[in-house]
Amino acid sequence: MSFEYFIGRRYLRAKQKQALISIIAVLSIAGIAIGVMALIVVIGVMKGLEDELRKGILGGQSHVLLKRVDGTITGYDRIVKKVEKIGGVEAVTPFCSVQGILRSKYGISPAKIKGIDPSTAGQVLTTLKNVILPDAENLSNQEGNKANRAGIVLAKELASNLGVKKGDIISLMSLGKSGSSFVQIPVVKQFEISGYFKSGYYEFDSSFAYIHLKDSQKILHMDDSVTGIEVRVRNPYKARKIAGSINAKLGLPYQAQDWMMLNRTLFQAMGNERLAMFIMLTMIILVAAFSIAASLFMLVVGKTRDIAILKTMGAANKSIRKIFVFSGMAIGFIGTALGLGLGLLLCTILKSYNISRLTGGVFYLMETVPVKLEALDIISIISAALVICYLATFYPARQAAKTNPVDTFRYS
Repeated sequence: MSFEYFIGRRYLRAKQKQALISIIAVLSIAGIAIGVMALIVVIGVMKGLEDELRKGILGGQSHVLLKRVDGTITGYDRIVKKVEKIGGVEAVTPFCSVQGILRSKYGISPAKIKGIDPSTAGQVLTTLKNVILPDAENLSNQEGNKANRAGIVLAKELASNLGVKKGDIISLMSLGKSGSSFVQIPVVKQFEISGYFKSGYYEFDSSFAYIHLKDSQKILHMDDSVTGIEVRVRNPYKARKIAGSINAKLGLPYQAQDWMMLNRTLFQAMGNERLAMFIMLTMIILVAAFSIAASLFMLVVGKTRDIAILKTMGAANKSIRKIFVFSGMAIGFIGTALGLGLGLLLCTILKSYNISRLTGGVFYLMETVPVKLEALDIISIISAALVICYLATFYPARQAAKTNPVDTFRYS
């Protein structure tokens, strides 16, 4: 062990008359630990929530959405076959979008109704795999049953808002189209609730419903046309490349967009929020770094004679700087290590703790807090803390190295 580290370690063990320095050092360690812990927990939780949100979006939304920029897609069977032949495409399904209002005996709610083909939609939208009972028969558009009603699948939250359950009857009020494209006439059609679905994404679960593709075409008087075509790809993170391939093959007026482009505003907002939280919580570490600088300044003042003696014995300015940099960085390392341990421990507790104990029920499809820690995030947090601590030691150490032994002995 070099003498710089030996002396620096001795300085950290303050005597009775230097108790104030020890108190400031302890407070600095606590501040750094709290800052690092808060950063790890907040970044981990925000990453976990973003990951859960992404899963919910991918469950209730296709990887690639194909539409015509000038209207609906006519003769969609031909387009579906072309898209299916593109490399990386796993499944394709057509759909029709219907904006309307759902009304039950107990409530009324605006809803986004999607007409789907039950034989292919489940291959594209994984959310439909979790639907209770609605297979091709439950979602049938055939009008030969006694009640002359088709089936509808509601999002769980939407069903709760309407106060309905499986088997109940609800009415869909929508603006359909007449023979003229310039005239819209109101359409009222009754449906029987055949099941529910959960996506984990509130925007979907509070406003979405599914009906048979043929029913939606009748409401909109679209005959053999659809609003768009949804595509599922093997690798969701290559969806943009495959969307480009679809655009290149079909050309205008067809336009394909990947799920990241469709939700870019949401993910950009979450990324900006995570960056803002990182900056704000780093301020805690910055405040603790000022405490390190203050304690080192006090240490330099208290050890002026020691510095002068070391210099007269041949210690170089570089060695003096090392002594005080080591003293400050030791505080930084201890605080960072404590914060890392506490942060990982708290993340583990959050991942296993049942939120229903606090909320009295399941916290919107999540029984525990989603936490996702990545090695790069942890390394970034530790690096930022240590760099801030190093910068805090630089100026006091530099001032200590500038001590003049002659002036010190003359005026002491």
